[in-house]
Amino acid sequence: MMKNRTQEKEVVFIDGARTPFLRAQTEFKTCTVYDLGRYVVSGLINATKLEGSHIDHVYYGNVIQDVNTHNIAREIALAGGLHGSIPATTVSMACISSNIALTMATEAITTGSIESAVVGGVDVMSDIPIRFRKPFRQKLLETQRYKKPTDWLKFFKGLRPSDLLPEIPSISEFSTGDTMGKSCDKMVAKYGVSREEQDAYALKSHHRAHEATEKGMLNEEIVPVPLKNGKSIIKVDNGIRGDSTQKKLSTLSPAFIKPHGTVTAGNASFLTDGASAGLVMEKQRALDLGYKPKAVIRHFAFVAQRPGDELLIGPAFAVPKVLDAMKLKIDDIDVFEFHEAFAGQMLTVLKALDSNDFAKKRLQRNKKIGKIPEEKLNKWGGSLSIGHPFAATGMRLVTTAANRLIREDGRFALIAACAAGGQGHAMIIERYQG
Repeated sequence: MMKNRTQEKEVVFIDGARTPFLRAQTEFKTCTVYDLGRYVVSGLINATKLEGSHIDHVYYGNVIQDVNTHNIAREIALAGGLHGSIPATTVSMACISSNIALTMATEAITTGSIESAVVGGVDVMSDIPIRFRKPFRQKLLETQRYKKPTDWLKFFKGLRPSDLLPEIPSISEFSTGDTMGKSCDKMVAKYGVSREEQDAYALKSHHRAHEATEKGMLNEEIVPVPLKNGKSIIKVDNGIRGDSTQKKLSTLSPAFIKPHGTVTAGNASFLTDGASAGLVMEKQRALDLGYKPKAVIRHFAFVAQRPGDELLIGPAFAVPKVLDAMKLKIDDIDVFEFHEAFAGQMLTVLKALDSNDFAKKRLQRNKKIGKIPEEKLNKWGGSLSIGHPFAATGMRLVTTAANRLIREDGRFALIAACAAGGQGHAMIIERYQG
C-alpha cells in the first residue's frame, strides 16, 4: 500500500485508452496479446502525442501468458512505437494485473526512481495456450538427447493413450479447485443475494452500457482496431445486450452449481478479448512537457484472504483502507467504478459495505462504511456488459473514472476490483484542477 508521505511527488494520470472489448471467439479470435497490446499502445501514443524520450518504463499486465512472448510488455513497447531504450516489465495479479502495473509505476515515480511510465494490460481468451500433458512433454524433451533414428522406437514406452490428450488451462482456483463462478454461488448463498437481484443488476449494467455507447460516452477511451488488412475496423464493444430483459435472464439455467445455483451466463462477466493502456507521470514533469493531466493518483490498497466461500469479496476490505487513508467517507466520492466479475459478487460487496454486522465482525469497526449511491456506480456500464479481458480491466476502470470525473464535474473517484486468489484492490483518484 502506498504510504501517505507529504513529501512524495504527485503522480498524475494523463490519459488512458483501450481496444473494444469483444466476446471471445468473435472478431478478435485471430489476434494475439501482441496484436491487441501494440494497437492500444500505439493508439495511446497518438492520442497523447507521446514522445519516446518522455517515458522511463513500461509496466504491463498479462494473465494468460504465451511462452513466445513471455515478457509481453517489452514486445508491445517495441511494436507499439516506444523507443527501444525503454525497459519493460510484465506483471500478473489475476484480474487486477493492470492495477498492480499502475501502482508499481506510481510507487517508482513517488520515490524518484522514474518520472513517467506507460501502464496497462492485455488478455485474449480466444487464444489460450493448450499444451500436452506432462508425461508426453517429458518424452518430447527426452528426444533432444536422441542420437540415431532407432532411439525413436522407445518414444511411446511408458505412455498411456490419455497422455496424448491436450491439457486445456483451467479457470478454477489452484488452491481450492473451485471455479470463480462456483465460489460466487457459495458467497451469494452465504450473504442472501437472490437470483432476481443478480439478474436485475446485470440487466442494469447492460442497459447503462448500451445507453453510454449510443451517446458516445465510451468513444473517448476506445482505440479502433483494424482487421483483415484494414478492410474491417472494430470500433465498439460487442458483448453489450441493450435488448436484454429480466424475463430473458430468468430463463437461463445455473452455470456452475446445478440445479440450485443462482449464477448464470447472464449475470456473470463473459470471456473477453481486449487490451488497455495508460500514461502516468510525475506532475511537474508532465506540466513541463505540456501535458494536461486528467487526475491525480491519491491512494491505493491491495488486500488478500484465503480463497474459499468469500473468494471475491476483496473490495469490501480494500475500500475502507483507502477511505480511511484519505479521511474520506462514501458521501465524499463522486464517481464509483467497480469491477463486475459477477452480479452476485457486486451485490455481496455492496451489502457488506452497508452492513453494521460486517463492519463489527470483519472490519473491527463500530459502524458500516455506507451505502454506495446507485446513480454514481458504474454509470456507463461495467464488466458484466462491456466485458472483462482479465489484465486489461483495471486500466479501463481508471480511464472511465477519470473521464467521468471530468464530464460530471466531480472531485474524487473510487475504483475497486476483486481478483482470483481471494485478492482485492481499491484506489482513489482526484480530478486534476491545475
